[in-house]
Amino acid sequence: MASAACNPPVPPPGDAAGLRERARGALLGLAVGDALGAPAENMKPSEIRARWGRITGYVADRPAGTDDTEYAIFSGLLLARYGAALTPVHVETAWHEWIADREEGPFRGAGFSERGTLENLRRGLAAPISAQHRHAWSDGLAMRAAPHGVFAAGRPAEAARLAAVDGSVSHDGEGIYGGQAVAAGVAAAMAGAAPVAVVASALAVVPDDSWTARCLRRAMTAAHRGERAVRSAVVIGGYPWTDLAPEAVALAFGAYAAADGDFTDAVLTAVNMGRDADTTAAVAGALAGATHGVAAIPAAWAAAIGPARGTCLPAIAGHHVLEVADLLTDAARGVAGTPDAARGVTGAPHTARGAAGAPDADAAAGTAGARGPGPVLPGDRAAPGRSVGVIVPGEHPAVAEVRP
Repeated sequence: MASAACNPPVPPPGDAAGLRERARGALLGLAVGDALGAPAENMKPSEIRARWGRITGYVADRPAGTDDTEYAIFSGLLLARYGAALTPVHVETAWHEWIADREEGPFRGAGFSERGTLENLRRGLAAPISAQHRHAWSDGLAMRAAPHGVFAAGRPAEAARLAAVDGSVSHDGEGIYGGQAVAAGVAAAMAGAAPVAVVASALAVVPDDSWTARCLRRAMTAAHRGERAVRSAVVIGGYPWTDLAPEAVALAFGAYAAADGDFTDAVLTAVNMGRDADTTAAVAGALAGATHGVAAIPAAWAAAIGPARGTCLPAIAGHHVLEVADLLTDAARGVAGTPDAARGVTGAPHTARGAAGAPDADAAAGTAGARGPGPVLPGDRAAPGRSVGVIVPGEHPAVAEVRP
């Protein structure tokens, strides 16, 4: 059953400028955490110390986000188009057009859950059967769930609903719960909730008796004693895979809580705990970035994050997390694309369901993001009754003006 805890009061979202700063903080924080944690992925704290001492900044020569950042951009662009009207069919179609039906990058679709999903889709299986593989419990949804919290700022339950829709193609059970916890936590942080309320919002959207909830509670109990206590309370000793959603999500929230929401401390705590360090640091960075806004991210760390390289998802190359943050902010306010990031596609508009057809009041309020022409997306292709338009030569579709 769902958590019996009442949804904690979440402050109403602030003004548009404040929301944009928090949105940028959340997604840039995700990318920074991902890049900081990538070299320490799958390592033990003792191995990290032996190689680098304590990691206090980038240790890679060319820091960059991994599949965590590229899949978050993927989900963010899709959500910016459809808003609260997002359906599993939209998500499944995007997986085909942007990933499964294209040539893959060197990561070949990324982690175990993504590989299993792509294999099922290519065999003709549709959601939710496409999510029936051996790694449906992974943190692959959690790593891309922050955009749902950005879009549904101040509405944790709606953020969790959208994350479940997104995850229906690739995850099941605990994998869905982990993504919902992250989305709800970011949604609460976007509205200025204190860290304790952010964690409570995450717990409120997952079943009380789930593995995810139990791990989150253990992490919170240990958080005041620091990263070693959090790690000891959560890590599944002896298990070979580090991408377990209940473990990774609990480590990320534990790092965030241990740092009392401070961005630098939260991200570095997650990195130095090892395990699936790119994902745990990405989630901790999204939570802390949403809490304090983009200004909380050290300038040198922020400056290293450029447009996605498309190493994992070639269709995402050239898109920047800040562009996606702006698109989501405007979509949530009912603006059909940002003037400086995407002028939209011409042709028939996407029609959102009315309030009567929305799953709840939150969803009805959020359908504005699906109105009118949406941003230009990597998978856009001409279809009957819809003209995609012509991209200005020499410009990437994400930042180009589209001419009819």
